[in-house]
Amino acid sequence: MSSLITPEEEEARGKLPVPDKVQDAIRTLLEWTGDDPTREGLLDTPKRVARAWAEYCEGYAEDPAIHLSRVFEEVGGYEELVLLKDIPFHSHCEHHMAPIIGKACIAYMPTNRVVGISKLARVLHGYARRLQVQERLTAEVADCIWENLEPRGVAVVIEAQHSCMTARGVRTPGVGMVTSRMMGTFLEDQRSRKEVLSLMGY
Repeated sequence: MSSLITPEEEEARGKLPVPDKVQDAIRTLLEWTGDDPTREGLLDTPKRVARAWAEYCEGYAEDPAIHLSRVFEEVGGYEELVLLKDIPFHSHCEHHMAPIIGKACIAYMPTNRVVGISKLARVLHGYARRLQVQERLTAEVADCIWENLEPRGVAVVIEAQHSCMTARGVRTPGVGMVTSRMMGTFLEDQRSRKEVLSLMGY
């Protein structure tokens, strides 16, 4: 689901300095929920939580569009559908900071250039690793591809479960939310839209 990192990068991430005010805030939350932040099992929890959130939100430190800067123009005249299916991702909702776990299908109709398929997943992860709402995430991914690759069409469909609904509040597990954004030929041509949705499994 996330990019592979080296053992050295993992060790450096585990040593990321955490400001005292951040640790104090997490201790306050632990105490407010009814636990004792001074007990043995929770002594290092503030640092762990802070470092985990630094990882969850690392998308703020990057511009996802950078992944689309290298394109390939020698594609043998290929101008048909390019589709990456069922890309797993995780994010957190901006309303409750609860996990959003899902998958995305990203398609585009190229003009005279394509991008490495892993870059589509990187664009998704760049936006997902921020506090999000699913509707905005869907639009951001589609808009990024549309603006940087200038294709004839873009289609993005995201399906996810939201812990703010499944684990709290109405507490209804197993409910999935689907959002989509169609641009260019996929918006204007019903046959193209039907084809891409069928290939995505919708």
